[in-house]
Amino acid sequence: MAVWLAQWLGPLLLVSLWGLSAPASLLRRLGEHIQQFQESSAQGLGLSLGPGAAALPKVGWLEQLLDPFNVSDRRSFLQRYWVNDQHWVGQDGPIFLLLGGEGSLGPGSVMRGHPAALAPAWGALVISLEHRFYGLSIPAGGLEMAQLRFLSSRLALADVVSAHLALSRLFNISSSSPWICFGGSYAGSLAAWARLKFPHLIFASVASSAPVRAVLDFSEYNDVVSRSLMSTAIGGSLECRAAVSVAFAEVERRLRSGGAAQAALQTELSACGPLGRAENQAELLGALQALVGGVVQYDGQTGAPLSVRQLCGLLLGGGGNRSHSTPYCGLRRAVQIVLHSLGQKCLSFSRAETVAQLRSTEPQLSGVGDRQWLYQTCTEFGFWDTDPWHVLSVTQALGSSESTLLIRTGSHCLDMAPERPSDSPSLRLGRQNIFQQLQTWLKLAKESQIKGEV
Repeated sequence: MAVWLAQWLGPLLLVSLWGLSAPASLLRRLGEHIQQFQESSAQGLGLSLGPGAAALPKVGWLEQLLDPFNVSDRRSFLQRYWVNDQHWVGQDGPIFLLLGGEGSLGPGSVMRGHPAALAPAWGALVISLEHRFYGLSIPAGGLEMAQLRFLSSRLALADVVSAHLALSRLFNISSSSPWICFGGSYAGSLAAWARLKFPHLIFASVASSAPVRAVLDFSEYNDVVSRSLMSTAIGGSLECRAAVSVAFAEVERRLRSGGAAQAALQTELSACGPLGRAENQAELLGALQALVGGVVQYDGQTGAPLSVRQLCGLLLGGGGNRSHSTPYCGLRRAVQIVLHSLGQKCLSFSRAETVAQLRSTEPQLSGVGDRQWLYQTCTEFGFWDTDPWHVLSVTQALGSSESTLLIRTGSHCLDMAPERPSDSPSLRLGRQNIFQQLQTWLKLAKESQIKGEV
């Protein structure tokens, strides 16, 4: 039988797999903050928990080989997974496997969001698998360079295969049960690649905002941010885009002026490192770029500190009377709002301090894996956003079995987030299209079960 691949590479703004320091840190912390906010918010609950919900979700650990491609190396590590079996109809029901990416996975990964919301309709078992070297799935030896050579998308995909076999045995899953991989951003790429490489195991995949193409010099990232700031559909305008340029030009002017102007800039924009050195100035400018890019990337998402509409309002009004304010004043206010929301003291650090932090080999309890992700971008992907992500995705259908969906006005992986009453019509329609495509695939899977072809 023909096996089907889904690459739902959606939202308009797929942003930054980041290269260095300040941009990386701020964008990743924005993403983590939004994820944690959604998981802890009662309004973000993506499925109705019935009696016995206190037992959900379940956490488990799989013993995985550190190097599955070396038969003489028997070293292993424990990989964490979460399970929501509340709606599972049993052995023959579908399996929704949510793949983790460059961060930790918590219980909300199987309780909230799109896979969990879809589970009741098909009686699916929802499982999430944390990526090796992130969260608590870190091998013994920590994050030393000798260990990080076992961190790659290739090895992560091998983990998917062994997890498929181990979980099938553990939960007594029928060989005819269809497995659907879900993932967003880098994890979305993994979901698509898993289906391409292992069609005998993965029946279909739903890949949201997935940058499936690796690009070294990713200048297109800021091109998308620029266009979004001009989009009236999300509160942008030509004037807003121009105000961003004016604000950044003022920052650069003050940096060049040195002395008192530079010192005032350090205080006003919460730079914890002195701005006399060029590399520290680059850290600050990179953080400001990440702040604006992050507003675009997470526009409209629950827990996001600012929307594009709010940022443009600050830049054009400065938070007060327009006749007595400047775009720079609005940028300052945006910095204050974002830092307060994240609970951070500094927008940027000195380059030396940033490098020192990245050199730390101790695993962090936080979900942010800056050292690991920097290693992956350096060794596999590039993604240096010089100067969001859907420009590295597939946005036009490649064939009847490779469908795509572009959600206009949607932000990074927004289709995977919990549903809200305020969701836009285009987002609602996008989720409906995904539901219908899954319905088609699972109908095919059911027919194949009956015929004994799977």
